[in-house]
Amino acid sequence: MRAARLYDYDPEMNVQLKIEEVPAPTVNGPDEVIVKVGAAGLCRTDLHIIEGVWKDVMDADGGLLPYVMGHENAGWIEDVGSSVTSIKPGDAVICHPHRGCGICLNCRYGHDMYCDHGLFPGLGLDGGFAEYFITNESSVIKLNTNITPLEVAPMADAGITAYRAAKRAAGLVHPGSYVTVLGVGGLGHIAIQCLKNLCGARVIAIDREPGAQALAKDLGADLVLDGGSDLIEQVKEATGGGSDVVIDFVGELGVENICWKLLRQGGELIVVGYGGTIEVPTLELVINEIKIGGSLVGDYTELVELMELNAAGLVKMHYTEYTLDDINTGIDDFKNRRFTGRGVIVP
Repeated sequence: MRAARLYDYDPEMNVQLKIEEVPAPTVNGPDEVIVKVGAAGLCRTDLHIIEGVWKDVMDADGGLLPYVMGHENAGWIEDVGSSVTSIKPGDAVICHPHRGCGICLNCRYGHDMYCDHGLFPGLGLDGGFAEYFITNESSVIKLNTNITPLEVAPMADAGITAYRAAKRAAGLVHPGSYVTVLGVGGLGHIAIQCLKNLCGARVIAIDREPGAQALAKDLGADLVLDGGSDLIEQVKEATGGGSDVVIDFVGELGVENICWKLLRQGGELIVVGYGGTIEVPTLELVINEIKIGGSLVGDYTELVELMELNAAGLVKMHYTEYTLDDINTGIDDFKNRRFTGRGVIVP
């Protein structure tokens, strides 16, 4: 099969994936499934992998490369192991990015992203920037009728990560509250849609790019700001003292030390983007009783919920399509913010 493989890490990202012929995966365990990739999302984590940010986590011994990235995958079942009963070859599916074991206590509680024995195709083992990849039965969800893999592939990670944060935010607010979304990219534009469907809060969207601002308006954001030097004052004035919840989809480039200043007293910051370091005086935490916490990728049931919102036409992914041969162009476009929403690779 054809696959795009990473051979080197480079903090400057001056390396390209190599398109080459490699052996196709085969079923080796009774619960495994082979997926014919219909589409694979291009994620900022992929950029961080190329930069070497994830090296100590997923490649501590330095023996992983070359390998195939791609952890946001959807396609059609090609082959199944002997114990697989819920799906069959030909079924259209989206794949939760984490291969949970299904039997550890975390999996039993439904926290499959905390699985004690989990594997993560695309991070630490071959993923979906190829014609086929391997996962297991417990990670796949059948797509609703008339939904294609291309339309939803990035929802396997970007979508449920945004949905998880938005669902958490929705539980913290009431009609008339304010939720501020920092970064209207592949995750932020999904979060806006989820918030508008999960709660009655007013949504403020912040992004420097005109295309992202226009998309936020189209998706129903109540207020769109450009993130200028007076951002804190703008938000406090618009909200009457600060946002009830802030979701930071950037997490670096200085944004991480602005976002908590947008909160009102008693507000909560949900950090999704990463790469920077948050510095908050402890006095601020005490006097204003603000809360700061991270949010990981959503679990399997949250992906099921998101697929229902998608099938109902309430949450859609905005994407730019690239062929596998053009994957390096897609990566460069992503790095330089030449598209709005998400990039999707089609084999």
